[in-house]
Amino acid sequence: MGIEGLNNRIADIQSRIIALQTQQAGRTTQSSTTSSTGAAGDDFASYLSDAVSQTSTSGRTYSLNGKGIPTDLEAYGNGKIPASALEQVGTTRHKLWGPAAEALTRMMSDAEKDGVHIGITDSYRPYTEQVDLARRKGLYSQGGLAAKPGTSEHGWGMAADLDLNAKALAWVRENGAKYGYFNTASRESWHWGFKPNSVQGSGGGQQFSVQ
Repeated sequence: MGIEGLNNRIADIQSRIIALQTQQAGRTTQSSTTSSTGAAGDDFASYLSDAVSQTSTSGRTYSLNGKGIPTDLEAYGNGKIPASALEQVGTTRHKLWGPAAEALTRMMSDAEKDGVHIGITDSYRPYTEQVDLARRKGLYSQGGLAAKPGTSEHGWGMAADLDLNAKALAWVRENGAKYGYFNTASRESWHWGFKPNSVQGSGGGQQFSVQ
């Protein structure tokens, strides 16, 4: 190989060692940063919750027709609303009409800050599911627990069934109205419908803005 070739080989090996050391240092720094972030996990969770509560509905104006149905959804029909026309509630798998989803997300986030957990068992309900529920549980008007298919608040994305323990139920009963949520089915403590604060609009409808 000769002296010159040997020196070149040594220089090449030294360069590779330096490169490996640099990569290792980068990994160490990244690991340290990750550990620091983990130590602030509670703060991060709080920030995430606040960020999630600020949805795309903010600043927009919405309206309800004379029957209290969202005018941007009425053309679809009860229980026939496409997923793309609804908004996700926080980080859950549930969807509701935009303002209803935004309000429920804020309510859940604020409850968590008070040490109260609010879960969701049902939200928007397609027409076929309304029919099945009426068959299994009977119509509300006849002593059952289901609305007549095609008339359900769930079918407009305007109601959610909440998973509430005694503490959470007391919290929602006390605070739900602040977010526009009311227990609209007297025999169902878990059923909460969205009735937004609004001003009277034309044609007997209502208009309101999401801040």
